[in-house]
Amino acid sequence: MNGRTARAPLPTAVMVLGALYCLLPVAWVLVAATKPRADLFNSFTFAPGWALLTNVGDLTAYRDGLFWRWTANTALYAGAGALLSAGLSGLTGYALAKFRFPGRTVLFNVLLAGVLVPGITLAIPQYLLLARVGLTDSYLSVLLPSIVSPFGMYLARIYAAAAVPDELLEVARTDGAGELRIFGSVALPVMAPGLVTIFLFQFVAIWNNFLLPYIMLADDRKFPIIVGLYTLLSEGVTQPALYTLVITGSLLSIVPLAALFLSLQRYWRIDLLSGVVKG
Repeated sequence: MNGRTARAPLPTAVMVLGALYCLLPVAWVLVAATKPRADLFNSFTFAPGWALLTNVGDLTAYRDGLFWRWTANTALYAGAGALLSAGLSGLTGYALAKFRFPGRTVLFNVLLAGVLVPGITLAIPQYLLLARVGLTDSYLSVLLPSIVSPFGMYLARIYAAAAVPDELLEVARTDGAGELRIFGSVALPVMAPGLVTIFLFQFVAIWNNFLLPYIMLADDRKFPIIVGLYTLLSEGVTQPALYTLVITGSLLSIVPLAALFLSLQRYWRIDLLSGVVKG
């Protein structure tokens, strides 16, 4: 047995511990959501309970289904924001990778600087700007800041430079195709796996974004799930029964993210297979 084989169990053990660390809270939420209200904090074990459907019914009944309105709001913010962000990132990254123009290097360096700036530091300036034009407490106040993603543009630029051959673009130009048609018919299909990755990153970031909607929105009927559950958690100090709703809502909020990843992972598999064929 060589040294590499002898050391193999150590990385595996580290990965298993990391997976347990990440999955244990999810397992706790999954089990806790099945517990009746009286047993939630009194005698908790990892044995599942019988009250999941009851808890879901109570959550649905809370303020005439307000939780499902929060879910619809979150789907709007994350879905539309991630889709527009992926499109804008694809256009920007393709232009930076395949066109030479004055200021391109400066623009790319500014983009890199934007990647290094935490999004949380921009929430207050964004609020002040949108308040000046009267867009606070509206759906656009959450949607508009989510469209621009410096990290997504950076990934798109790197992916376009590596995946889109210059020769293919030159052939399309020789055939008389315009630049927009080249992007839509030639570059976009090649960049699709990278854009799916950007879409997923941005979708998860918007879905889990707390500070921006918390600052922007005053009407709780426009809240996303994460802000809505936070308000329930705050009210649970005086109404402990709401804790069960928070836990059940947390479980339900995970389901769309898991379904999205499972449904879109085939794009990564196709990209990896195409790389093997090219190699």
